[in-house]
Amino acid sequence: VLFLFCSVYVVYISTFGKMEKSGLTYSVSGQQWEEVSGYDENMNTIRTYQVCNVFDNNQNNWVRTKYIRRRGAQRIHVEMKFSVRDCSSIPNVPGSCKETFNLYYYESDADTATRTSPAWMENPWIKVDTIAADESFSQVDLGGRVMKINTEVRSFGPVSRNGFYLAFQDYGGCMSLIAVRVFYRKCPRIITNGALFQETLSGAESTSLVAARGVCIPNAEEVDVPIKLYCNGDGEWMVPIGRCMCKAGNEAVENGTVCRACPSGFFKPTQGDESCMQCPINSRTTSEGAINCICRNGYYRTDSDPLQMPCTTVPSAPQNVISSVNETSVMLEWMPPRDSGGREDVVFNIICKSCGGGRGGCTRCGDNVQFLPRQLGLTESRVYISDLLAHTQYTFEVQAVNGVSDQSPYSPQYASVNITTNQAAPSTVSIMHQVSRTVDSITLTWSQPDQPNGVILDYELQYYEKDQSEYNSTTIRSQTNTVVIRGLKPGSIYVFQVRARTVAGFGRYSGKMYFQTMTEEEYNTSIQEKLPLIIGSAAAGLVFLIAVVVIIIVLTPGMKIYIDPFTYEDPNEAVREFAKEIDISCVKIEQVIGAGEFGEVCSGNLKLPGKREMFVAIKTLKSGYTEKQRRDFLSEASIMGQFDHPNVIHLEGVVTKSSPVMIITEFMENGSLDSFLRQNDGQFTVIQLVGMLRGIASGMKYLADMNYVHRDLAARNILVNSNLVCKVSDFGLSRFLEDDTSDPTYTSGGKIPIRWTAPEAIQYRKFTSASDVWSYGIVMWEVMSYGERPYWDMTNQDVINAIEQDYRLPPPMDCPSALHQLMLDCWQKDRNNRPKFSQIVNNLDKMIRNPNMLKAMTPLSSGVHLPLLDRSIPDFSSFSTVDEWLDAIKMGQYKDNFANADFTTFDVVSQMTMDDILRVGVTLAGHQKKILNSVQMMRAQMNQIQSVEV
Repeated sequence: VLFLFCSVYVVYISTFGKMEKSGLTYSVSGQQWEEVSGYDENMNTIRTYQVCNVFDNNQNNWVRTKYIRRRGAQRIHVEMKFSVRDCSSIPNVPGSCKETFNLYYYESDADTATRTSPAWMENPWIKVDTIAADESFSQVDLGGRVMKINTEVRSFGPVSRNGFYLAFQDYGGCMSLIAVRVFYRKCPRIITNGALFQETLSGAESTSLVAARGVCIPNAEEVDVPIKLYCNGDGEWMVPIGRCMCKAGNEAVENGTVCRACPSGFFKPTQGDESCMQCPINSRTTSEGAINCICRNGYYRTDSDPLQMPCTTVPSAPQNVISSVNETSVMLEWMPPRDSGGREDVVFNIICKSCGGGRGGCTRCGDNVQFLPRQLGLTESRVYISDLLAHTQYTFEVQAVNGVSDQSPYSPQYASVNITTNQAAPSTVSIMHQVSRTVDSITLTWSQPDQPNGVILDYELQYYEKDQSEYNSTTIRSQTNTVVIRGLKPGSIYVFQVRARTVAGFGRYSGKMYFQTMTEEEYNTSIQEKLPLIIGSAAAGLVFLIAVVVIIIVLTPGMKIYIDPFTYEDPNEAVREFAKEIDISCVKIEQVIGAGEFGEVCSGNLKLPGKREMFVAIKTLKSGYTEKQRRDFLSEASIMGQFDHPNVIHLEGVVTKSSPVMIITEFMENGSLDSFLRQNDGQFTVIQLVGMLRGIASGMKYLADMNYVHRDLAARNILVNSNLVCKVSDFGLSRFLEDDTSDPTYTSGGKIPIRWTAPEAIQYRKFTSASDVWSYGIVMWEVMSYGERPYWDMTNQDVINAIEQDYRLPPPMDCPSALHQLMLDCWQKDRNNRPKFSQIVNNLDKMIRNPNMLKAMTPLSSGVHLPLLDRSIPDFSSFSTVDEWLDAIKMGQYKDNFANADFTTFDVVSQMTMDDILRVGVTLAGHQKKILNSVQMMRAQMNQIQSVEV
């Protein structure tokens, strides 16, 4: 019989109300239980089993149930209805009278019990509990005894056999057993959280939790796994874990117990508890259970449009296009389209067609036509178009497009307008070159304007001395784009501008270009250098020489020449000329990153009006400066401002009208090249290193072409950005103007960086591009050795003496022979034999294009000159032990490593390889190189000694 109570399933597996003897078995000893009639509390007649032998001592009266099958239950509950007579209400009752009884059970796989088996005792029977009455009765009337019925429930488990028996033991009481119900609990079948859970029996203990795995209802899928419910000992479901949700295209109905497909005309795009939504405007479904609605013909949806958004269409054409022509420019304005297609992302495109009137019809305009703010994707309904051809008919189509226009099979709707441009002056001449120069003349040439807008009648050239006012300029006319300007002053700088003229008049002047005539000294030097060539070539024929000279004059373009800011009478004028003044409100200093010669070096942000904010480096001039210090500080900006090359540090501007005075440049994330290489020792490929060298050489070629001599080219003065682009920097001149012995890099008497400087510059102060080439060779050695100090620990005087004895630095470890040979070429004693920077760039380009050139390595002995060995690396023969030798090369921390590996004699050490050095335990790349170089030198010294002995 099943009883449902408070959503808990209670399954009764055995009951008896009015007990019958056929359902019970008595013990064979003692006074037995007997079946009698009585009354309950409501005076209803009932049949009970009772026992009341209170006047006899040592009572042990048992009654047992029939065999009860377990039916899978692990814990059994027993409900007992009984009454107990109050011992005190019985006259002359002995002290052995009881008001309690005991409940037992016995498990068995079959119904095998008899009157004698199992034995009537606690073992093998298992005691459940001693049962006491809450209320006992004592009243007796003429109609019989009136009982007070007690109800008690006890449980036991776990049980595991097929069935069991219950037994009740009376041991000296007066009681009646009215009814016994035996049951177990289980959690019911349930649908919750979108999952079905089957009936689940409670656990073996009252505190047990039995996990039940749920199964998603049809058209639902798991959201959180695993989906579980726990059944507690009272047959109640606990809080669920995980859940199932209706799939896309299905909605939950009937309190979440059913997932029903969306009806036609409705959709549900995602899994979840949401209800199906009605299809938006201009869309439909083709079946039930739709996850989206399909746009009707002629309507579209973009990938970014939400599915709830109505399908939209293309816009209609713009309205009322108006044109306003001004010479070769036109302003177009229009009204938005009447129908936007249901969208708010309408933009406009301008299609420009040039219609020359011939049979070819109209053609698309070239890239030279300019559109402001742009040609495509206009958000405003106006555009300014310039750089059109004069006297030409144009057609402009103004298209309206939106987010779905690219899905339409038809071209966008447009409105067109036809215009004809007027006559216009030619555009600006953009490029001017110097062909040649003398002490009193300069020959210039320039390109034709990009848009002549007619036949060029002639050109007008305006020029004046740089120190004079533009109002004192001189103008000359030329029918061609080449002119010779004569009557100029020797060694003077002139400003030149040129403009073209058509029948419509003059165009605008070009930008200012600066060219300088030769000084008398330069002219005489040039003649002396060319005289041997002229004499030697005379035998080959005067005609050939003239032809070559003509070709050189025609094909060699001039170039902007560097102007020394210290030639200005007022150095502040040089700053104003070459450096842009920046308002200090545009500059924000973030942090100090170093110290410069004149003050702090900081990083920060620069935000110029109309431009994006950029990260910059900021040099500041310390307070309390003298006017000379201010001039020297700003001279670097006057120099930098003349340069524009991707491998030369770029000047953003200066702050001179506020305090502190600042020089602002682009920010180079990786700092100086020498420190960067030391921090990343061995981390780059040879090609990457050659790429860095190529960038430095390209920057130096540009500076050499500008007639600028750097004088202090070294890895410390090369900056590296985040893309490993190297840029030449440090153009300050102060170090060459003052004597300062505080920096060991520079020698006294003009602050010359001895290790990087060519011999003629050290001895005669002869600084040229050729001396910069020598310094570039040292930079190559620094790069290939990952920032090793040139000439190691030698003194400056040792370096000077060694160079005079024709010593040259040996190749760094793993340096390709082609690169070391290029270094040696840069270190030619005769400066005229050194390569030009243009040749160096070409040579490096060949290596990059053909990496096989970089595979050959220089032999270890290459470039080693034994007379210098006692200066660069200590002579091993001056030491008595390997430990002393290690101390001398500053590697004393590896003494124990050498000793433990048995490298304890010079003979053994001289044969060490890189594998041996690694095996010893030297892991730092710099230390490996230093020890290996020392070992190689030791081996060379030994070989020399042996050859002398032989």
